[in-house]
Amino acid sequence: MASSLSSTTFLKGTRTDGASGLGFRASDLRRLSVPALHISIQRKEAHRRLEVKAGCGSSFGTLFRVTTFGESHGGGVGCTIDGCPPRIPLSEADMQVDLDRRRPGQSRITTPRKETDTCKIQSGVSEGLTTGTPIQVFVPNTDQRGHDYSEMAIAYRPSHADATYDYKYGVRSVQGGGRSSARETIGRVIAGAVAKKLLKLKCGTEVLAYVSQVHKVVLPEGVVDNETFTLEQVESNIVRCPDPEYAEKMINAIDAVRTRGESVGGVVTCIVRNVPRGLGSPVFDKLEAELAKACMSLPATKGFEIGSGFAGTFLTGSEHNDEFYTDEHGKIRTRTNRSGGIQGGISNGETITLRVAFKPTSTISKKQNTVTRDGQETELIARGRHDPCVVPRAVPMVEAMVAMVLIDQLMLQYAQCHLFPINPSLQEPLQEPSLEAAGLSI
Repeated sequence: MASSLSSTTFLKGTRTDGASGLGFRASDLRRLSVPALHISIQRKEAHRRLEVKAGCGSSFGTLFRVTTFGESHGGGVGCTIDGCPPRIPLSEADMQVDLDRRRPGQSRITTPRKETDTCKIQSGVSEGLTTGTPIQVFVPNTDQRGHDYSEMAIAYRPSHADATYDYKYGVRSVQGGGRSSARETIGRVIAGAVAKKLLKLKCGTEVLAYVSQVHKVVLPEGVVDNETFTLEQVESNIVRCPDPEYAEKMINAIDAVRTRGESVGGVVTCIVRNVPRGLGSPVFDKLEAELAKACMSLPATKGFEIGSGFAGTFLTGSEHNDEFYTDEHGKIRTRTNRSGGIQGGISNGETITLRVAFKPTSTISKKQNTVTRDGQETELIARGRHDPCVVPRAVPMVEAMVAMVLIDQLMLQYAQCHLFPINPSLQEPLQEPSLEAAGLSI
């Protein structure tokens, strides 16, 4: 069968002796006696146009792509989700559960701002099913108090993003911090709720987080069984710690600083059960690297650990290594899980365990020294409504970011490694639930 390469370019650069960049002369190719093959050599200039693509920082993900929008005291906030599979049952109720866990004013230890955070799907869903096109969801702001920020329009809040936004853009939204406000995370929680539903339908994967530290109150290792605790236990108290005794201690610690106009930080622990093996990629796109970026993009975060984390540095190799064994079902497992469910940047099927550290809320009502936008030293007593400790409301935020990473990685795994038949002796098929069991229709 005749074939033709009518305009193939072999040259990557130009040589002064007339030879191609492949090490031979173009005239040599023309003397080849292959009647059915026609090759023409085209020289291209070595000049290439340099293009710089600037990122805006408001989008996340590769195949499951999420963009958040809106400001804390603007008309509203929300997100656009691109790449969600079609024919998935989806409604506002699916998102509202986690939005209610995140919303302000839910208890005395959170900000008193009163918002219902009621979401509205604007596009991408028809007759209760996703259409495969971008899903946009909007949440209006209804309790803005821009006048609370009049002083902060002039003076920078210590440790807040006020100053750095000015350094970067030369302008900023002074009411409530604009995009630097934790109110931006509404869009993340919405997208995370969708991601959690997809993971549950496809793989039975469950993403759950809880508060494991508030200031100096630290939940001891082993008090909570990460394999068995439930969402109901997490939601049984206002601080979202599944152990009642330590939950009460944490609440008392927040109350103690709240009445003094102070704030404290803490730690959120997140676990993921029933994780498919093989998620994540070598080198730069390791699964723990993707999770770290996602979690550290949340407001007020200052630390990330996975598995043994920094504590693992005190162990020897024999103490830290997770030995393999074959369970009663013939499946290869690890006896311990100091790796946190990820080895070599790829999930091994064990429970993923990670922790995210949050700093004390920077906006406090105690007098602090600062400077004005024109560089004059001054004092500031911040007004406004702010959390004395962010971690109780950060729980659904961490879950959301972890779920967004995992659904994106699951879709990438399908695209690369499950497009063709797998190697059944080494790879596991990704779970294929029946349409009826998953609640889908065709």
